Amino acid sequence: MKWFLLKVIARIFKYLKSIEQYVEYETIRKKYQIPLDFRFNGENIHFYGKGKLVIGENSYIGRNSNIQIGENQIVKIGNNCSISHNVYIYTVSNLSNQNFDTSRPKKKKKANVTIGNGVWIGANVFINPGVNIGDNVIVGANSVVTKDLSSNTIYGGVPAKFINDNLY
Repeated sequence: MKWFLLKVIARIFKYLKSIEQYVEYETIRKKYQIPLDFRFNGENIHFYGKGKLVIGENSYIGRNSNIQIGENQIVKIGNNCSISHNVYIYTVSNLSNQNFDTSRPKKKKKANVTIGNGVWIGANVFINPGVNIGDNVIVGANSVVTKDLSSNTIYGGVPAKFINDNLY
């Protein structure tokens, strides 16, 4: 009897968590005017910032992913994009060539991010500010994208480098 009650309580908590997650994602959907067919695949997905987010049709993002959209910045995600889990897309980041051992404000790089149509971004990928990813691109898992990626290509690594053409 005790195990039965514990299972029921666990299911109730799981159900309540799913409702909380649904409400959070619907709030994000309204704030950024995200299409209804965009899928939030999992928990801990965060979109934040005062910029603009434009998302095409039939795309999704996986769990534990973040999209940071700085003020006056834009993130564009095309149609039919598959963004895996633990993906970070940033439009604002510290510039590396400065003294970090100071309390003064840090110099920032602020730039839009564009992801074309039919792009597959693997797990654990970081996309830096100012990156443009063309159509039909595959970004391998555990990559750091620091520069533009041409259409119909496969990239991977740290930093992401050309691997091959994506000839389907």
